[in-house]
Amino acid sequence: MTKRILIALTSHDDLGGRRSTGYYVPEAAHPWHVFTKAGHQVDVASVRGGEPPRDGFDPGDPVQADFLAELARRGGTARLADVDPAGYDAVLYAGGHGTMWDFPGDPGVQRVGREVYERGGVVAAVCHGPAALVNLTLSDGTHLVSGRRVAAFTNAEESAVGLTDVVPFLLADALTASGAEHVPGADFQPRVEVDGRLVTGQNPASATPLAERVVELLG
Repeated sequence: MTKRILIALTSHDDLGGRRSTGYYVPEAAHPWHVFTKAGHQVDVASVRGGEPPRDGFDPGDPVQADFLAELARRGGTARLADVDPAGYDAVLYAGGHGTMWDFPGDPGVQRVGREVYERGGVVAAVCHGPAALVNLTLSDGTHLVSGRRVAAFTNAEESAVGLTDVVPFLLADALTASGAEHVPGADFQPRVEVDGRLVTGQNPASATPLAERVVELLG
């Protein structure tokens, strides 16, 4: 049975004054490929809509090229503030360092995740995408991640890419402060945590296996 899945992207393009950033293209493109191959309908939105800034694009990867071509065909992305979550069975917050600046405080990011989850849907996030979960509270005021096992970009990985002092906070620490049990794996190796209808992945290598687990839950 066909399900509807929303991929949510950052609109932030400045990596703390160091260089440009945005969403990490393979973390959106590879799940998009898994979802569409499984027969699901996939929409893409971003914080500000339009053409979101991107990072990590590999032009030699046909999946990434196809994803960007599809976005261009659609005329870019919808604005998260304009999205009706009632139409979706799952939302995936793709990563990229830009998410660390705009995901935690954006009302559209929080609203979509809350409403999808409370309607019985799946909430997923990969790499830095779990920045969306840091302040995501349910209708009763509790954090979605409270008491749940999560995977996300680790402190060790942030240190390895030399950005510990550039990002506005350390993602693993912020998730822990929101009540999550952050479960780190080996640096840059695939790791996916599934806790009920919450699915999280540690890094870019986790994007495809995370999407496969989402498909399993939707099935």
